[in-house]
Amino acid sequence: MSNSLTIDTTATRWTPGDRAGLPLLVLLHGYGADEHDLFGLAQHLPAGIAVAAVAAPLTPPWPAPGRSWYPLDGPDSRHGDGVTVAAQSLLDWLDAEAKDAPQIALLGFSQGAAVSLQALRLDPERFGAVVALSGYASPSELPNDESLRESLPRVFWGRGTNDDVIPGELIDHTAQWLPEHSELTGRVYPGLTHSISEEELADVRVFLEKWLEPSAE
Repeated sequence: MSNSLTIDTTATRWTPGDRAGLPLLVLLHGYGADEHDLFGLAQHLPAGIAVAAVAAPLTPPWPAPGRSWYPLDGPDSRHGDGVTVAAQSLLDWLDAEAKDAPQIALLGFSQGAAVSLQALRLDPERFGAVVALSGYASPSELPNDESLRESLPRVFWGRGTNDDVIPGELIDHTAQWLPEHSELTGRVYPGLTHSISEEELADVRVFLEKWLEPSAE
């Protein structure tokens, strides 16, 4: 895998209207999906924000559809370098497309959740909040991890009891790691599979409204 990836800026979907001066929420889809997958969530999220849904930089092996943030080609593919390279591509995209946003939050699903948390770890001061749905924190260690124990950024982690996509050891790791490195809002939804429920979406909205509260002061 290359040590650098580039997100196609022309594929990004933005909510309509003037976004100057608005807080920005960036949506990161999961494996095999694309920039259209999560965009419909925008109508259920707080008003007064700009929303951008980005397309992951890789194409999964044929015949899988959509895009991917990093390859799923072995038991260790969810660890470390691939997730970090993908997260750096997101930071590069933000440098180019969102440098004037006064506040930035991330919402990722599955692979997108892992990349969102990894981006937070690479550049903790850039993000006001991260929503990680049906995903995990990479077990690799990063230089800023210790500082997160002090700053405790806001993180929402939601998952379902019937989600059999994310390996159990990664769930266990994340359940230990996030409370030590974030101000965690954790939710487990009985019966939910590898998906997003209306109940979870309502909880995400409340979480993001709290993220936005300082901007109204």
